[in-house]
Amino acid sequence: MDMRLEVVVVPVTDVDRAKDFYQALGWREDADVATGEDFRVVQMTPPGSACSVIFGTGVTSDAPGSAHGLHLVVDDIEAARTELVERGAKVGEVFHDAGGVFHHAGTGGRVPGPDPERTSYGSFASFDDPDGNAWFLQEITTRLPGR
Repeated sequence: MDMRLEVVVVPVTDVDRAKDFYQALGWREDADVATGEDFRVVQMTPPGSACSVIFGTGVTSDAPGSAHGLHLVVDDIEAARTELVERGAKVGEVFHDAGGVFHHAGTGGRVPGPDPERTSYGSFASFDDPDGNAWFLQEITTRLPGR
């Protein structure tokens, strides 16, 4: 049976501020529905993604800014970083991990610049939304077998 990740809930403080931020990044608004002052759900989808994010009022009890390690896969890490910066995101510099497998938690092990061999899965850049939910861009040009 196929199981596809469809939605990730992102906890935010200010729904309209979050919506403005993600729209500025070029994400599509799929829904903005309120059934009262205590419940509102906004669904946004990054360009080309089959998975969306949901945030709002009354949709999660998680602390705003507590979503970390969210990854957006891109074909060209430098072009994606440039586009997000032009759209107003504060994206860190491109880096690769000293271990060469996957980035460490926090900022330890980060080596400036893309992976020297531009190995697929090996180059990253990071940014936060206004609440501190932490996103990564990850460059993938060739998928591992079975993907």
